[in-house]
Amino acid sequence: MSMAVTDAVSRVLSSALDGVSLRQSVIADNIANVDTPHFTASAVDFESALRSAVADGSMAAGQGGVAASRSAESTPVGANGNNVDLRKETLAGVQAQYQYQILSRAVSDRYERIHESLSGA
Repeated sequence: MSMAVTDAVSRVLSSALDGVSLRQSVIADNIANVDTPHFTASAVDFESALRSAVADGSMAAGQGGVAASRSAESTPVGANGNNVDLRKETLAGVQAQYQYQILSRAVSDRYERIHESLSGA
């Protein structure tokens, strides 16, 4: 997501939305390749980098967002060399959708409050 980020809270929300969006894309790729021989599923982690950036103050200092990391899953490999676990991916997809909805609502509420404060409502 590309929104104007001018403060630490906006940078955190933007980075989190970017991370969840990448996670959703990776999950969709994993599910699409559930029957592809020798396909290795991937996972996305951005929470640890975001947590560290918030803790060390780099988000507040305006140093931008955080990079999400994509890594190979360690799920056991099946007979065709594929390690996609459809149940795990489906659950992760539902969880990512909820995370995205919550973050989108937080962004919307934040801008609504800013708008209200500027308009004097």
